[in-house]
Amino acid sequence: MRPLAALTGLNAVGFLARFSYALARNPVLPLFALFLGAGPEAVGLAVGISTVTGIFFKMPAGALSDVIGRKRTMLAGLFVFGLLPFAYLFIEGYQALVAVRFVHGLATAIYGPVAMAVVAEMAGERRGEMLSWFSSVMIVGTLLGAPIGGWMLHHDIGGGGTPAPGLWDFRMVFLVSGVAGMAALLLGLWLLRGPEVHANSGVGLAERLAKFRQGIREVVADRRVLLTSAMEGVQNMGMGALEAFLPIYAVTRAGLSELEAGLLWAVQIVITMLAKPMLGRLGDTQGRKAPIAWGLACCAVGLAAVPWLGSFWTLAVAALVFGLGEALVTSSSAALVADLCRKRHYGAAMGTFGTIFDVGHASGPILGGVLVATLDYRLAFAVLAVILLVAIPVFLAGVSLGDNSDDNSGNNADNNTDHAANA
Repeated sequence: MRPLAALTGLNAVGFLARFSYALARNPVLPLFALFLGAGPEAVGLAVGISTVTGIFFKMPAGALSDVIGRKRTMLAGLFVFGLLPFAYLFIEGYQALVAVRFVHGLATAIYGPVAMAVVAEMAGERRGEMLSWFSSVMIVGTLLGAPIGGWMLHHDIGGGGTPAPGLWDFRMVFLVSGVAGMAALLLGLWLLRGPEVHANSGVGLAERLAKFRQGIREVVADRRVLLTSAMEGVQNMGMGALEAFLPIYAVTRAGLSELEAGLLWAVQIVITMLAKPMLGRLGDTQGRKAPIAWGLACCAVGLAAVPWLGSFWTLAVAALVFGLGEALVTSSSAALVADLCRKRHYGAAMGTFGTIFDVGHASGPILGGVLVATLDYRLAFAVLAVILLVAIPVFLAGVSLGDNSDDNSGNNADNNTDHAANA
């Protein structure tokens, strides 16, 4: 399969998978936990437990794909996408929900970093642009899944006839989620058909385990990979805090409606989604460090400005600035990690990147909540903005590209040839 066609296919699989995952997540998941009798803390655990899965499994999954091949690892993730939504149909208690959510998190933990590794390998010199397209398509799937799941609950698709969603209303949403997940699995099985050509074919188990450990060690020992991944983590810390507290601030302090608060978040997501491919191409041609640095600065400005603003339009501008900053960082960070790592360790590098991403995203609401509770909104958001700004000189000083030029010079020339058969 030609590289461009394979990348288009991966985008289609990723869209269906993320759409399925989003249907079962927001707003359906917290409402389902509430329906099962969970309190606020328990609802938070149910929502966040899948991120914990990613923290523990993304790095091993990526490193495993370097050893056993991308196809097998990606298909394992797609099987979770396709089958786990049906497990929700049998849930009748909160503990079962948490258990299913933890296992469901394996879908993104396994498939996400490995698919990114394949895109990075096949895209060659256009990896920033192609990784950005891949990410933007995932965002579209998430954007569509969340409101459709909410619409299904609101319109009593399960036929319960009550004002509040009943058990069968939730089960109908999970059923549709399963159908979408199965579509992703079937498309993936077709796209990844045929034998996999892999450097470790015929290698014994002990040697494969040694290479698995070696891949993780080499990636974790590279400060440039860790620092670049940390920039994505820091940015996601800010995004997680904004995601949790912008709606609360908008409604309780700025006096906006719930609809207006939701539109503010939509502004941030849409500008990120639209800008990423263009900025990814810019990073491919002009370099990746500057967009990451400018992106962190934009995110800091957007964060710091929010608690000083009191109207929908001014807050929308702040959300737009933050969204542009997010697009600048995320369009170049994953591509820079791929540039820096050794080609045979792409999976381990993307797994490390994803793990740090999840740590940042999970810590944002927690740190933001502590700061807002102990300080006020203005000081809390200022502290978060300072963290983003301090990260910039640390990143610029710590990530030098000159000592990696030899690795990269041989990578781009043979990316397409090596991996056209593997994806």
